[in-house]
Amino acid sequence: MNPYFIGFVIPFVASLMLTKRKAEKKRGLPVDVGGEPGYAIRNYRSEQPVETHWEGIFTLAELFEQSCKQYAYMPLHGTRKLISRETEVAADGRSFEKLHMGEYEWKTYIEAFKAVCNFSSGLIQIGHQKDERVAIFADTRAEWQIALQACFRQNITVVTIYASLGEGALCHSLNETEVTTVICGRKELKKLIDINGQLDTLKHVVYISEDDVSSEVSLAKQCTNWRVESFEEVERLGLETPIEANLPLPSDTAVIMYTSGSTGMPKGVMMSHRNVLATASAVMTIVPALGKKDVYLAYLPLAHILELAAETIISAVGASIGYGSPLTLTDTSNKIKRGTKGDASALRPTLMTAVPAILDRVRDGVRKNVDAKGGVAKKLFDIAYSRRLAAVNGSWFGAWGLEKLVWDMLVFQKVRAILGGRIRFILSGGAPLSGETQRFINICLGAPIGQGYGLTETCAGGTFSEYNDTSVGRVGAPLSCSFIKLIDWVEGGYLTSDSPMPRGEIVIGGPNVTKGYFKNEAKTNEVYKDDERGMRWFYSGDIGRLHPDGCLEIIDRKKDIVKLQHGEYVSLGKVEATLSVSPYVDNIMVHADPSQNYCVALVVTAHGELENWASKQGIAYSDFADLCQKQETVKEVLQSLAKAGKQSRLEKFEIPARIKLIPEPWTPESGLVTAALKLKREVIKKGYQDDLAKLYR
Repeated sequence: MNPYFIGFVIPFVASLMLTKRKAEKKRGLPVDVGGEPGYAIRNYRSEQPVETHWEGIFTLAELFEQSCKQYAYMPLHGTRKLISRETEVAADGRSFEKLHMGEYEWKTYIEAFKAVCNFSSGLIQIGHQKDERVAIFADTRAEWQIALQACFRQNITVVTIYASLGEGALCHSLNETEVTTVICGRKELKKLIDINGQLDTLKHVVYISEDDVSSEVSLAKQCTNWRVESFEEVERLGLETPIEANLPLPSDTAVIMYTSGSTGMPKGVMMSHRNVLATASAVMTIVPALGKKDVYLAYLPLAHILELAAETIISAVGASIGYGSPLTLTDTSNKIKRGTKGDASALRPTLMTAVPAILDRVRDGVRKNVDAKGGVAKKLFDIAYSRRLAAVNGSWFGAWGLEKLVWDMLVFQKVRAILGGRIRFILSGGAPLSGETQRFINICLGAPIGQGYGLTETCAGGTFSEYNDTSVGRVGAPLSCSFIKLIDWVEGGYLTSDSPMPRGEIVIGGPNVTKGYFKNEAKTNEVYKDDERGMRWFYSGDIGRLHPDGCLEIIDRKKDIVKLQHGEYVSLGKVEATLSVSPYVDNIMVHADPSQNYCVALVVTAHGELENWASKQGIAYSDFADLCQKQETVKEVLQSLAKAGKQSRLEKFEIPARIKLIPEPWTPESGLVTAALKLKREVIKKGYQDDLAKLYR
């Protein structure tokens, strides 16, 4: 048969048939619901919200026990041992810690279950009472999950706290929930010691054994009246004296998950077993062929509902979880010793989750490497990407069939090796992903991205784009555990009667909607409502519009909208997302003073891009901070932002008229962004109030 026919005609005809089929498919259907009037839709698969995918399973404890019996000798938890820790000194004199990590070592499902049972009994043996709460205050790792499931077996509510949380928020979270036992790592133990005089109820600390933890353990025993035990010792105590399980009911509170505090002091969201199980059950219908052959790379904070829900699903299907960290993710990650493997190379996962900020960095890193190579390599990449982009956008002139395979082998195979070369699906959550990044990752990594929309308050459940939905800029149809309703926001001009698509505030209903905020009845009553049919709804504050096929698009946020002096409305989040495509932007916060008629911005600059520009321009500077202060640098970045804004058709008043360049990155440790890398807008405004004031002078 003619190769032209195989490589071009057949894919073209198939694409036309597929396009027609996609256009006809309704992913979300209208549904009659109670409560406040609005436009509501459901998943096309389910007339009523799904509560459990597994027959006879109604709690997370039951689900984990079933998996451990069903997949007893399959690998569950994989961890890398540290081989060596070294210090590298850069040319400018700065020193960096580099790690040489070993291969993954695995614990089977049955081994994990035994550890859970032992640790569960051990907690009671060290004096923890069943009506008291345990906090897990550690980075994502196997011990985190063991401790979580151990608490579930005794119906102990777990308080989850971001490892990057500051002292004030940490004290607030532990004292508000009256935690008596904390399970933590070495650096978290140090934080606890520093604030021990401010903790009202803490009695027991269980530390996870790490290098150099002995000094913190000794200090804790000297300076506090806590009982301090190692994780292994608690397991040993439980093994010696087993305690019968005290399993929870579906309505019992499994987790009090503290938000990252992007708008102030963190709030504790009370999640029942029923809530989390509903989200996990719904996602099971979205990702095809989930099973024991899959390998999942875990590196996002388990204190974030996206990661906790993902690991719940992975263990439910008999797949394997390999633990890593953002700083050791790839071979070129900051903490990986040159010439050794990052987590992805060592694990070769098939599945992973990510937040948009991380995927944006993957995109920027690939582009930076391609630009640095230059020459033929860059030209090949540009041609391959443009040809595949045309195909992804639906053009029959793009690269299909044999041509696609050629580009995959010649160009994209090397890119895919960055994450191990076997990724078949990426779940993106936390915030809407830009269309540019979604296409880039899809083409370069060869893996579809499932865009999810949900909140801590809905156990990450809300909407989810299906595996075969290649559209960009949307977050999919309702999950089968949720109803999505839009209600009018008259003040902002968003109405369900809008044409061509209904618009309004997004309200989520279903069994995944949580109980409310711990000890915060006023705030709970403000954003949670029960309707006359018994459905619980959460008012998100996000603004969306519904496409004809029943898929949701996030277009605004009520809290991010500012009205300027002459009545124009500026959506800060929308502008930030648009301008972040500038190569000079590592992070950006747009600020609008209602008494003024223009916006300003704080721009955290991308070191490599700006230094390359300065080198080409022959600009001399003493250090990066000096470069950021130079007038010509500010002018260059401002022009880049204006270009990005105009390309995305922003209004003139939406594009910042003046900017301040920030040389230092915003990290969770600095307190300026959350663990999910979302801006802490109020904290940044307070920290940079003098700079923002100067931009308006």
